[in-house]
Amino acid sequence: MFEKRVFAVFDGRGNSGSLPELCRSLLFGQKETWAELRNAYSSLKRVRTRPIQCTGFSVTLQHNPGRATSSLARVDETNIRKRACFLCAENLPEGQKGILYRDTFLILCNPAPVFPFHYTVSCVEHRAQAIAGNIGVCLQLMADLGSNWTLLYNGPKCGASAPDHLHFQVLPEGKLPIEREIVEYQRLERVVRLPGASLFRVKDVGREVMMLVGDDPEVLDGTLRTYLDRLKKVFPADDEPMLNIAGSHTRGAWRLLVFPRRAHRPDVFFHEGDGRIVVSPAVVEMAGVIVTPIEKDFERLDAAMVENIYRQVSLPDAQYP
Repeated sequence: MFEKRVFAVFDGRGNSGSLPELCRSLLFGQKETWAELRNAYSSLKRVRTRPIQCTGFSVTLQHNPGRATSSLARVDETNIRKRACFLCAENLPEGQKGILYRDTFLILCNPAPVFPFHYTVSCVEHRAQAIAGNIGVCLQLMADLGSNWTLLYNGPKCGASAPDHLHFQVLPEGKLPIEREIVEYQRLERVVRLPGASLFRVKDVGREVMMLVGDDPEVLDGTLRTYLDRLKKVFPADDEPMLNIAGSHTRGAWRLLVFPRRAHRPDVFFHEGDGRIVVSPAVVEMAGVIVTPIEKDFERLDAAMVENIYRQVSLPDAQYP
């Protein structure tokens, strides 16, 4: 069953081409052989977008009906137990294939793309979504992808549509508004400086954002773990603290944007009737692309509403290492 899912193998030894080349070949090949994906990318061309200028930052709204299942997903433990895991190899759609990455992950074309070249990186084993024990593999994957790509992580309680199965997402770098805003150095406030890494707070972007940069993977791993421990003190729990991460690797250095969270969904998501707005912030939304599967929400969202959504789901004044 698993072998028939493998389109190509990347083992890091340089004998199978670069990982970005394999990812592009996978997408082109899957569009030819997998009708569901081909139709999804055709629909993506018709997606409507519009910018919103907020106080000190901007976001892009995207009306994408294909993301309704993800936005409305029931991710409580009861519903998770009732359904088969859609990221396990035996449950993947007929015709879906992937790149076996270093024997531990399968890189798949996301069947409900938000961007061109949108991938899901699924663990070959069925184990829970968690970042603490997988920071190293995230950094390795970013390095293997190289510049021009961004890795995304959604915490199990704030955006992961499969909290029971470890996975990440990959998309082209530069598609997220926050990536453009953090190059403005006046927004950055250094809070920790270590040999091999620094931690900054990103100011004036309407939600709490931490930026971890450095060229030493062990120091980056340790700093992020320390930050996770501090977040647990804010919201004591046995599970992972709520957060989203967007990371990339360029010119020998890593950059991780961390979005600490206090809620999965804003109050308006739970309103009834016309008062409801179906926006379920995951890492893409926290990074500035707000996906609205319902057209009326796309039409009526404005700067004040966006700022209020961020205030409700973001963790302000998060603790620092």
